[in-house]
Amino acid sequence: MKLIIAIIQPHRLEEVKEELYKAEVNLLTVNEVLGHGRQKGVTEVYRGHKETGNLLRKIRLEIAVNDNFVDQTIKAIVKGAKTGATGDGKIFVLDLKECVRIRTEERGTAAIG
Repeated sequence: MKLIIAIIQPHRLEEVKEELYKAEVNLLTVNEVLGHGRQKGVTEVYRGHKETGNLLRKIRLEIAVNDNFVDQTIKAIVKGAKTGATGDGKIFVLDLKECVRIRTEERGTAAIG
């Protein structure tokens, strides 16, 4: 089991969701977050001075999948989120030690579905 965390541009959320549904990945959590990568936010010139360090609005997806769904989930996120521009985002894949479905108390891969 893996936990896939993706940080994407807000305007690409619908495309990513559409690609995930095509890949039969239906369980996801979405959060609005703030952050920046190497570009350190937006650089603006105000009255002749550079202003940097702004936090940018991003979307964080958290998706728990069984091992056989990892590659197709990553491919779906990349296909939906990629524009080719700086700031398209990142995908992190973490080992998921345990998952418990509260309603039935199922554990492990059965709990993810």
